[in-house]
Amino acid sequence: MTVSEYQLEADTIRPSLSTVAKQYLGNDDEVEDVVQDVLLRLWDMHADVRCPMASLARVLTRNRCIDLLRRNRFTTDMETVQLAIQPTPIDTNERIDRMMAIIDSLPALQRTILRLRHIDGIEMAQVAEIMGMTEVAVRKALSRARMAVREIYSRRYE
Repeated sequence: MTVSEYQLEADTIRPSLSTVAKQYLGNDDEVEDVVQDVLLRLWDMHADVRCPMASLARVLTRNRCIDLLRRNRFTTDMETVQLAIQPTPIDTNERIDRMMAIIDSLPALQRTILRLRHIDGIEMAQVAEIMGMTEVAVRKALSRARMAVREIYSRRYE
């Protein structure tokens, strides 16, 4: 690709690259930086790249945006976080009792699978083996049990 072809192609795809970057980042300054980085990278590859290079440029833009988002991810040390409301042991015990009562009200299959998986901490493959079911069937039954627990809890206590 010649210099003039590159310039024409870069001018053509620049707005679409800005749109892609804006969807990920939102900040106009960062968007412009990403577009510049991508165009510079494409310039470095211009001898090997053929027209149209729009799809390659969009992929490079998306990957660059994801890299920025991963690097700038805000993390907080959990030890420094102060909770506004500290649950008391009575509240915790009461919640556990509520959940156990709800679990006891489930159908036998859902109750057994839920207990094996979450209370006993057994892996899905082992639960499937114990229950004589496929792993897919166990996952589906577990999902239904969780949904039932969530619905019953929200109905009774919220």
